[in-house]
Amino acid sequence: MIRCRHPLGDTGDDAYRHEECGVFGVYGHDDAAAHTALGLHGLQHRGQEACGIVTYDGDHFHSHRALGTVGDNFGSQEVIARLPGAMSIGHVRYSTSGETVLRNVQPLFADFKFGGLAIAHNGNLTNAYAVRKSLVDKGCIFQSTSDTETIIHLIAKSEYSPVVDRMIDALRQVEGAYSLVALTREKLIGVRDPYGIRPLILGRMGDTYILSSESCTLNILGAEFVRDVDPGEIIVIDKKGLRSIKPFQKAPSRFCIFEYIYFARPDSLMEGKNVYEVRKQIGAELARECPVEADMVIPVPDSGVPAALGYANQSGIPFEIGIIRSHYMGRTFIEPSDQIRHLGVRLKHNANSGLIKGKRLILVDDSIVRGTTSTKIVEMMRNAGAREVHMRISSPPTDHSCFYGIDTPSQQELLAAQNNIEEMAKLIGVDSLAYISFDGLYRAVAGEDRNSEAPQFCDACFTGEYPVRLTDQEDSPGPQQLSLLAEQE
Repeated sequence: MIRCRHPLGDTGDDAYRHEECGVFGVYGHDDAAAHTALGLHGLQHRGQEACGIVTYDGDHFHSHRALGTVGDNFGSQEVIARLPGAMSIGHVRYSTSGETVLRNVQPLFADFKFGGLAIAHNGNLTNAYAVRKSLVDKGCIFQSTSDTETIIHLIAKSEYSPVVDRMIDALRQVEGAYSLVALTREKLIGVRDPYGIRPLILGRMGDTYILSSESCTLNILGAEFVRDVDPGEIIVIDKKGLRSIKPFQKAPSRFCIFEYIYFARPDSLMEGKNVYEVRKQIGAELARECPVEADMVIPVPDSGVPAALGYANQSGIPFEIGIIRSHYMGRTFIEPSDQIRHLGVRLKHNANSGLIKGKRLILVDDSIVRGTTSTKIVEMMRNAGAREVHMRISSPPTDHSCFYGIDTPSQQELLAAQNNIEEMAKLIGVDSLAYISFDGLYRAVAGEDRNSEAPQFCDACFTGEYPVRLTDQEDSPGPQQLSLLAEQE
């Protein structure tokens, strides 16, 4: 399992809740690498620490992987020219274990007896340690600390012949949440886990097929949205066209509800729903459930903006931009002292003092994780002269860790896991604090209350009801096992 903290430049709550990755694939375009780079740019919000592209030109595979953003690494025609071919896959990454080093940057590539295979992965395997240890015991040598390499070794050891059958065999041995794109000499392959926890969509641009973590990338390329890849579905695209395989036992759909709340870009279509509209509906439901008298509704940018609009529209309280966010703070900013580190939030957010002085404010945000950023923003509002500060959160309290591809701290570090709402309000420094209810969230997203016996989404970070077994957590490794992995890594 891969798990870690982010660089010092990531101050506050957002530093501890990040989507692990975004994946993208193109089949059937002479300029596949350039289109993949554009697609990855559209997925940049899902990962800013590293990126990579692998192409195939009919004779050879070509790869470029690097630390940093897509624009920094794929912004020149010179780099794209070194990636010829009409087939391509790409990846943007947030690390969730160890340091961000090039060996962990995807897509990963391996030469098999049947030819080369590149693979990129979004999500987290919950039995990765157990499978990895078994493979190490059998003599496998790992070059990275990524879950993705576990899948590659399982493909290598499979006794099946066709590459798709090898992949099916490998994926039947893993547990967890994943969306994959893979590239062989002949095929572009997309896979989504049986529960559909992580997103993957299919698009088309003439005769060119596209696989992507989100539909917002299609608008950039002028492509059309075809459909979501179904949970447990394998999409195979080659010169014969597209075919769909559903080899896994059917499971109840448990799409990650936090994609709607925070992770996905607002202009994406997720499971048939426009993310922006869903967030506005969540905000409206929050206003119905948690009203308070105030002079203005202020979003905590950027993720709180659509929910704040919904709250303002429903409540009749004016929507205002009371917090100005800087878009130019790099993620690798070095904070050389405790004093500078404490001021880090001011590099990201600054109070619009002339607007908020003497006013009663409602701050709308998507979540509270550790409470660090919330506390600093409330303090900022107070210092700018706000008369009252009320906070409204467009998700239920986050009191459990995610093990399906979202980098969150341990449960002991989650503010809601250690405090009730009144205690949290006091710690953060607000006059009142309220969260949307489970039923309210489900009504806003799905149009009906949450069915506790058969929830439609993965909401484990709120409920602790994990749809996929947490094998590595249940069978916690001992010191000797951990040292074995440390030697491998």
